[in-house]
Amino acid sequence: MSRALSDLRPPSWISEFKAFIMRGSVVDLAVGIVIGAAFTAVVNSLVKDIINPLIGILIGGIDFSNVFVALNGKHYDSLEQAKAAGAATINLGLFINAIVQFLIVSFAIFWVIKGLTRLNLRNTPPPAAPSKSESLLGEIRDLLKAAPR
Repeated sequence: MSRALSDLRPPSWISEFKAFIMRGSVVDLAVGIVIGAAFTAVVNSLVKDIINPLIGILIGGIDFSNVFVALNGKHYDSLEQAKAAGAATINLGLFINAIVQFLIVSFAIFWVIKGLTRLNLRNTPPPAAPSKSESLLGEIRDLLKAAPR
């Protein structure tokens, strides 16, 4: 006995997945990831195109991204030449780039979180007044505490 396609019900997990995806926190997370990727590209450019040349000037005109050690003992003028020759390298400059990028991103996130925390503290509504029954219960408690034993 065959059933028509219109008689088939989708599995229950599909509706659960839709509800999960449409929750605000998941959408916010997705937006944060996209913005984070764009921010990372900007930080990468800042480090590679601005900070590293300045550091290079300070340490004697060295191209900072080309600071590496070829493990085969040969000398290469650039990291690209070493890679083209198939040499294994320890890329000190690229590692330092990654550390600088991490510090910049961490610093920026620190200030964003600090600002959001301050903003959230200012926008937090005052606690609600106790209900009438809570007030009465509080009065009864206070009377019982004050009563002589």
